[in-house]
Amino acid sequence: MDVAEASAVCDDVIDAVASAVVADRQVLETVLTGVLSRGHVLLEDVPGTGKTLTAQSFATALGLSFKRIQFTPDLLPGDITGSHIYREDEGTFEFTEGPVFSNVVLADEINRAPPKTQAALLEAMSESQVSADGTTYQLPEPFFVIATQNPVEQEGTFALPEAQRDRFILKTELGYPDEAGAREIIDRRADRTSRTPDPETVIDGERVTELQAVPETVRVDGKLRDYVIELGRATREDDRVDVGVSPRGIQRLFEASRSRAVIEGRDYVAPDDVRSVVHQAFEHRLVLTSEATVRGVTNEEVVADVLDGIEVPAVATADD
Repeated sequence: MDVAEASAVCDDVIDAVASAVVADRQVLETVLTGVLSRGHVLLEDVPGTGKTLTAQSFATALGLSFKRIQFTPDLLPGDITGSHIYREDEGTFEFTEGPVFSNVVLADEINRAPPKTQAALLEAMSESQVSADGTTYQLPEPFFVIATQNPVEQEGTFALPEAQRDRFILKTELGYPDEAGAREIIDRRADRTSRTPDPETVIDGERVTELQAVPETVRVDGKLRDYVIELGRATREDDRVDVGVSPRGIQRLFEASRSRAVIEGRDYVAPDDVRSVVHQAFEHRLVLTSEATVRGVTNEEVVADVLDGIEVPAVATADD
């Protein structure tokens, strides 16, 4: 699969998801960017904005298996990864796979479970495997998590640990629909016997790995590589930041930029590709100082200042 074919598939996937989900197209492109980059995506918003439907619609459009895990305060790690069950008739223990064994896993309201349970996903998200009683079990390929969380100001939520936030390549918000979108939702519900439109399957699930391989062929000019590094370094040198973007975060921005180029139908990365995903790639990785938090400084402001403070390089776009 080449870049042109991959871009056409991406357009069709977004169209299919948009037929079921009333959301800004740029947000849907951000989620697909995470999928192309073999990463995991975190959706944060208040209940009722379509986060769950978005995840399920992407699984359907991509022809992949789908499992939903509802995170609650009493959820145990074994409820996610699976556990060994004793078979009395055979006198042996047998491993029963948990819901994490799926191509697309929706971790719904992930921050309503305590940190120990949240951490049960770490190995799966990092290594695409699960370890239980000394045995390692490989997860299906492809595998990615779309997690949803409610704002931490809401009751019954736990802040995600920094290590887990760092495993998400991108974080975005669906936001509220505009007036036209809200009217579309109402019109859909006017007939209570009708169902939410089901997105069509655009690509065979077995070909998703081919789609994910296309960004690896995208060219990135050396000046742009340095630009990505400088953006990450600047977050660590900002006196409002206690913990800046890690080397993993810089890599994720690089990968997401190449995926954005594919969605745009280009075999090279332009500066706009980097700038279009840097907020989603960096903001959730920053930990501000206590003083900055008291002053009301936001992660979004820090990333915006970093972008303004570093000159955008001029790069050649034509083939050499």
